[in-house]
Amino acid sequence: MVNSQPHNTTPSPSGLSIQAQAARSGGDGHLPRRLRAFCREFVAFGIKEAQACLFAGSFFVILFTSSHIPLFGLARYDFLFLAAILIQVAFILLKLESWEEMKVIFLFHIVGFVLELFKTSPGIASWSYPEPGLLKIGTVPLYSGFMYSAVGSYINLAWKIFRLRYGQFPPIPLLALLSLGIYLNFFTHHFAPDIRWWLIAGIFLLFRKTQVYFTVLQTARKMPLSLAFMLIGFFIWVAENISTYLGAWRYPDQLHQWAMVSPQKISCWFLLVIVSFNIIALLHRKHLQPETSA
Repeated sequence: MVNSQPHNTTPSPSGLSIQAQAARSGGDGHLPRRLRAFCREFVAFGIKEAQACLFAGSFFVILFTSSHIPLFGLARYDFLFLAAILIQVAFILLKLESWEEMKVIFLFHIVGFVLELFKTSPGIASWSYPEPGLLKIGTVPLYSGFMYSAVGSYINLAWKIFRLRYGQFPPIPLLALLSLGIYLNFFTHHFAPDIRWWLIAGIFLLFRKTQVYFTVLQTARKMPLSLAFMLIGFFIWVAENISTYLGAWRYPDQLHQWAMVSPQKISCWFLLVIVSFNIIALLHRKHLQPETSA
């Protein structure tokens, strides 16, 4: 006589039917597998982000240790400059950056250093470098440019590590014009109306359709490029709080006691990321073509 009990309702050793177990695990029985895949990709994303932040991370290490190791009479700012040079040399020797990449990133270094000279000048004094040092130009220690290089290095390494591609990228001339306006506003807002919010509106308008495609393991993911700029700007602000706490530089309200950097600075970093991105894009022009895969 044929057993009339359906096979898929046979009680399991735990006392639940296979259907009931599937319902408890997410309905189709595949949730654990998808969860494991998500965790693997999430961990891989964190590791690759750490790789992209290698220059900045190395700089933070020397910034922290510079206050806890003997420098044998060498000024801390001078030590930071020499250490940053060694990090850059290591990047070249280890082939983490090519000479061409280093030259383009150094362009952002120069752009940032000129901004530093203006912002720390006696008539402006937006921030200051209160410690002594020989390796300075005017009021600015030479190591400060490497903090801008760290941003450029992150964008460049992330571009390669995550195999970045872009969909509906705006015309390069418009992006260059917007970047020039952003950079000039950092100077002119001291003497003329600050147009940063108009510039931010222009960024969202220019990149309103642009998606960035990134690959962590195998599957290409995407997100709005403007959102990526915002996230980078936010984490640079977090790094800025750490840097000022460690004495890399000081804002006027931090001279006597450290205080959190104003969240308004996030908008400044958001804008400066656009300038850095436009410079690094010179290295990766072929990747600015529309992406068709999702």
